[in-house]
Amino acid sequence: MRYRRADVTGGNYFFTVNLAERKKTLLVDYADELRDAVKWVKQRHPFEIDAMVVLPDHLHAIWTLPHNDADFSTRWGLIKAVFSRSIKPGERISLSRHVKGERGVWQRRFWEHLIRNDEDFERHVNDIHYNPVKHGYVKTPGEWQWSSIHRFTKEGVLKKDWVIADDFDGHFGE
Repeated sequence: MRYRRADVTGGNYFFTVNLAERKKTLLVDYADELRDAVKWVKQRHPFEIDAMVVLPDHLHAIWTLPHNDADFSTRWGLIKAVFSRSIKPGERISLSRHVKGERGVWQRRFWEHLIRNDEDFERHVNDIHYNPVKHGYVKTPGEWQWSSIHRFTKEGVLKKDWVIADDFDGHFGE
């Protein structure tokens, strides 16, 4: 069976991308290398990052693709490859990956969601910014270093003290 992905040129997409070994902290340990990989890919295959958070073992992002382009899979594949080549080997490699000559840094697949409207966009942006709190890394979203919340507050889109009500259940998006 062939996996089918949303295919809308110029669309806004929410992504979740995970490390293969979910207990590793490679994404924050090598945040500069991840940033460089994203920058390298953006220069060759342009896209806009609307919001993003990098956690130790996974990341969430919302991208806007160019009006004539829907190929986010190539972009993620390149980001994963460039990042993987930039860090020292040492991860566990399954037999199937070994046979194919693959590293074992990332899960092979990623999750994407086509943003449907402004309300859906806002929910997913809020989910991205709240995610470090949800996972127990910080008490408030602004404390997390690797988040686009800092750009949002600098630009005045969110207040610096953006917080969630005490009765919030930690669920914005899906």
